[in-house]
Amino acid sequence: MEFPTFLPRMDFKNFVFVGLVLLLQGCVKNNPDPSWLYIDKWSLVANPELSGAEGELSHSLTEAWVYVNDQCVGVFELPVKIPLLKSGNVDIKVYPGVRVNGIAATKKIYPFCSVYSANLTLTQNQTVSISPLTKYVSNSQFIIEDFEGANVMLENDPNTSMANFVLDNTDLQPFNGNTYAKVDLNTTDSIWVAYTTFGSYLPRGKDVYLEIDYYTTNRVVTSLLAISPSGLKKNPNIQLNKSTPETVKWKKMYIELRELIGASEASAYFDHGFEAWKESSLPNTEIRIDNIKVVYMP
Repeated sequence: MEFPTFLPRMDFKNFVFVGLVLLLQGCVKNNPDPSWLYIDKWSLVANPELSGAEGELSHSLTEAWVYVNDQCVGVFELPVKIPLLKSGNVDIKVYPGVRVNGIAATKKIYPFCSVYSANLTLTQNQTVSISPLTKYVSNSQFIIEDFEGANVMLENDPNTSMANFVLDNTDLQPFNGNTYAKVDLNTTDSIWVAYTTFGSYLPRGKDVYLEIDYYTTNRVVTSLLAISPSGLKKNPNIQLNKSTPETVKWKKMYIELRELIGASEASAYFDHGFEAWKESSLPNTEIRIDNIKVVYMP
């Protein structure tokens, strides 16, 4: 191939490479510098309109759906620093999200917590930081056992449970509250079965979640109990996974109940079950549960 006389001699591969470099340089030069938005972790605050009905404000709101001028820019785990190809005055909306049933792949906007909104001024190559606040929305309904009152709505099964929970307050918790339910499993007391006594009618076709704080070195299986004139149906649901004694810490789970409620008899009311069998690899295991909270909207 003959090259024009005004070009230096080079082989064809080098010619193509130089052309690509010049093209990329042109793209970079034409791409504007971003503005940066830093979003800190969520804070869950009290809703004055609920007058404390939401109970303890423990949470695991780890995700955020971020909108700029009503356009979604993505779903992020917080904290996060996001580049935005915008500058000037913008409206920011951040929706709180959870990992449904503790599964990272099933992230959803949590329907019972409010959106965080802000009007910000973005500047290229500069970072604007926000610390989003959220609260339970005012029409949320709650059924709660936080082990703080005199009448505890959790009972050990007298027929099958070999271990019994006791109320304890010796552990420093990462949230408010003084007392939790504690179960110790060993070779003698190796099975724990307990049920709530909420006896609640829950809406069908709507979002219903069971929130629970837990600390465990033993697997715990949760279940939804549907009680109707035709009898009791136990629907095993989500397992609370164990941690090792060295790494165990308090965690929170958001368990979705909508599908199980919809599959139950129309006349059914509901309670919640917990079952654990001692892990064979350990001589003793410990389970702690707190803030059992059913959340729904009428």
